[in-house]
Amino acid sequence: MAHSTLSSTEKAALLDLIDDPSPTVRRSLCQHFNALGVTARDFLQNTASGTNRHLAWHARSFLEELNFTDPVGEFREFIKSLNYELETGALLLARTVRPHLDAGACCEELDRIAARCRELMVEPSTTRAKCRVINRVIYHELGYRGNVEHYTDPDNSFLDQVLRNRRGIPISMCMLYLLVAQRVGLDLEPIGLPGHFMIGCFTDDAPFFIDAFDRGIFRSPEEIFVFLRSHDMSPRLSDLAPTPIREILCRSCRNLANHYESHGHQDRAQLFDSFVTDFETTYSKHTT
Repeated sequence: MAHSTLSSTEKAALLDLIDDPSPTVRRSLCQHFNALGVTARDFLQNTASGTNRHLAWHARSFLEELNFTDPVGEFREFIKSLNYELETGALLLARTVRPHLDAGACCEELDRIAARCRELMVEPSTTRAKCRVINRVIYHELGYRGNVEHYTDPDNSFLDQVLRNRRGIPISMCMLYLLVAQRVGLDLEPIGLPGHFMIGCFTDDAPFFIDAFDRGIFRSPEEIFVFLRSHDMSPRLSDLAPTPIREILCRSCRNLANHYESHGHQDRAQLFDSFVTDFETTYSKHTT
């Protein structure tokens, strides 16, 4: 049966069972997947890269348990898929270094942070007011902050380690902030400034920006331009435009390549540099 094909009915039945909490059901599924071999691996990998995030994580847990998993290969497939979703991409990126990280626990921690934010929010409120609540929870109650002391530590770029250490660099702190904001229904945008990363809000009367690395401080467009000029850059209006998820993940890989190289880990540096190449090649193929 290793090279058999699953019918649509069989796939639907497996998807109905894949998140069943019963240990007996899970054991039976493991036995069934083992018997299917390559067919099961392909089914689970397709589910893991699908749009249903809940089923995707259960599929990955089976892939890991059955030793069907190849984290580096999975991230490359994610890059080639063009189906970019920030949370999935960030955790797949982290798995390339820590294959057995508990992705479900990471998602649950983000859920807990968001739940605490919802407890403190009152309606009606502006987006700015709700972001103040997020700031209170993330920076004051939980103690998250930018890792100024050890900025080039590669762990600062991985979502699971940011959640564990409550430290990160601008782009990973923005990821955290965006994923919490997403859970509470806020429409915020990633802003990839030259040399820095921030979050933009364009839904209130006047746009404003959030420096997730610097305790969530709010910035006006004029203050962003002053910031860029202070770093010897000539600001352009396009600098304030939202950044695609593709570029967030590619920029994270670029940071990791540089940080691993600065720490003397050439193999890891080359790996993440190859991911940058994969992103750029895939994008080029689909835009030419």
